[in-house]
Amino acid sequence: MADTFTAKRRKSYRRGHRSEWLAAMALMLKGYRILARRHRTRLGEIDLIARRGDLMVVVEVKARKTLKEAMEAIAPGSERRIEGAADLWLSRQPDYSRLSVRFDMVAVLPWRWPVHVENVFQGRN
Repeated sequence: MADTFTAKRRKSYRRGHRSEWLAAMALMLKGYRILARRHRTRLGEIDLIARRGDLMVVVEVKARKTLKEAMEAIAPGSERRIEGAADLWLSRQPDYSRLSVRFDMVAVLPWRWPVHVENVFQGRN
């Protein structure tokens, strides 16, 4: 039983890393620069932080069977956690006052190019 659980966790972990790598590649091809991957704070983790010009994009990566499932996987609690972690990261940037922040999602779907959904949720500001 424990071996099965461990194997599933390991498979899930590898799937997550692969999905984040694919999402990062897709964003870089769109002109974004990846600043951080799996950025951990005391409030939670941000999958990807990307930047293009003065736009900072906080990206949640979801690997699901359909785009609808990926969109539904971001719960209100997740939004607050991601937003709090983004606030912490942003407060440590020397040019934070001129940055715009957007919360996006990249859905990694089977046998498809990753789907970039801009403004998947709005922050408090």
